[in-house]
Amino acid sequence: MIAVVLATDATPWVMPSIEYRLLAPILIVLGAGVISVLIEAFLPRSVRRPIQLTLVFTALIAALIAIISLHDDRAVVGQGALVVDGPGLIMQGTIVVIAILGALLMAERGLDPSGDAFAPRASALPGSEDERQFTARGYFQTEIWAFFLFAVGGMLMFPVSNDLLMMFVALEVMSLPLYLLAGMARRRRLLSQEAALKYFVLGAFSSAFFLYGSALLYGFSGSISFPVIAEKLAANPGQSALVLIAMALVAAGLLFKIGAVPFHQWTPDVYQGAPTPLTGFMAAAVKIAAFGALLRLFYVALGGMRWDWIPVMWVIAALTMVVGSVIALTQSDIKRMLAYSSIAQAGFILLGVIAASPEGLAGAIFYLISYSFTTIGAFAIIMLVRDDTGEATHLSKWAGLGRKSPFVASIFALFMLSLAGIPLTSGFIGKFSVFTAAIEAGNTWLVIVAVVASLIAAFFYLRVVVLMFFTEPTEETATVAVPSVFTTIALAAGATVTVLLGIVPQPLLELIIHAGVFVR
Repeated sequence: MIAVVLATDATPWVMPSIEYRLLAPILIVLGAGVISVLIEAFLPRSVRRPIQLTLVFTALIAALIAIISLHDDRAVVGQGALVVDGPGLIMQGTIVVIAILGALLMAERGLDPSGDAFAPRASALPGSEDERQFTARGYFQTEIWAFFLFAVGGMLMFPVSNDLLMMFVALEVMSLPLYLLAGMARRRRLLSQEAALKYFVLGAFSSAFFLYGSALLYGFSGSISFPVIAEKLAANPGQSALVLIAMALVAAGLLFKIGAVPFHQWTPDVYQGAPTPLTGFMAAAVKIAAFGALLRLFYVALGGMRWDWIPVMWVIAALTMVVGSVIALTQSDIKRMLAYSSIAQAGFILLGVIAASPEGLAGAIFYLISYSFTTIGAFAIIMLVRDDTGEATHLSKWAGLGRKSPFVASIFALFMLSLAGIPLTSGFIGKFSVFTAAIEAGNTWLVIVAVVASLIAAFFYLRVVVLMFFTEPTEETATVAVPSVFTTIALAAGATVTVLLGIVPQPLLELIIHAGVFVR
């Protein structure tokens, strides 16, 4: 710390200290994002792709190594704006691993899932044959990597933010690139751009809610710091209605990001319209980051008001589980079905939030990890199931797929069984963890609602399995493209984690429990 005395003022001014080692994971990813922008600005298009891919994977691996090196560190850093603790590091590490898998999927096909008749075909594009194929597949969309890195950087900041301002900055750094990426499907341009517009408009409202709620909390406590807000709430147990309104607005901004009812309307349209590699990455990583922020806000800043926000979260969790499960039954598009599935899964994870205990925190984190690997694996399979127009997402195209491509269909069935919570899969252990924490917290009735919703959800998951293996193939049945090395790695990682966490979950559970609770 360096003290500098200004000539016009006798009060010493202390320069802020920056803990570069503790902030290394975030700085590495955001720094790589800046370098990626410079590559786009100054290097010719023909050489950008390999350089960008090298930069992305190098930065993500370096960030993962930095996170692992911090496993024993616990500190408040960045002048109190960020915190390094066990739960935050676990969520950051999971986000980076999911980002690596998402980058593998995006690297194979760019952001070009194929889709409608308005798409430019390779033969209609200018340039040499190689250039036409690269452009048609989206390989020249190298600007996506700068957006991708900034989104990952925002995700890394989100669950470790220790004040309202930093959480808002992280929210925007994460969200703005995703709005753009959602509209970059080249062959489904109309649907993709519609999805991006809906995501942007509704996301802007959610950000406004969060910002206005933050202003009200600042007006009450005189600080944006979570620990200070918690102290003020403890010192004033008879809080005014203004605090309740502020809490509701801030929570609404975060509930939008996890897709909880009634803030879920964007989810099916964005999941369907966005490029499939991005959908898989977003469905997995954004859920971790947003739940991490929600857990830290409710456990650290608003922990003293738990008897005010828990009843409201009861209703939201119950509605989220039931609405997501019931509406998913009516879906005929596999991506929309998984969108409503993600809504229902958010409701299950909210049981861990509502428990407001170390067991609830550990259960929610385990559920998030298991769900993220299963989800990105499922979307990797969707990328491979294709017909002559591109990706075949209508369920009728999946009839008999298990007889045409039994191995790929079996892996997808594994992911469906995990999402349904069938034993010997990671999804079962995840549900068991949050259900147990909720029962210990006295929320038995909510667990009963969750079990009923799980039974409803099991129907549409198993429907896909029956459709693939117990239905005869037709002329409309899609084919499975040969996966590249990139996609194979992502699929293998998703399937392996899904099985291992279902059979031997104890090492991860012990790691999460050993990580402790949030540092205040």
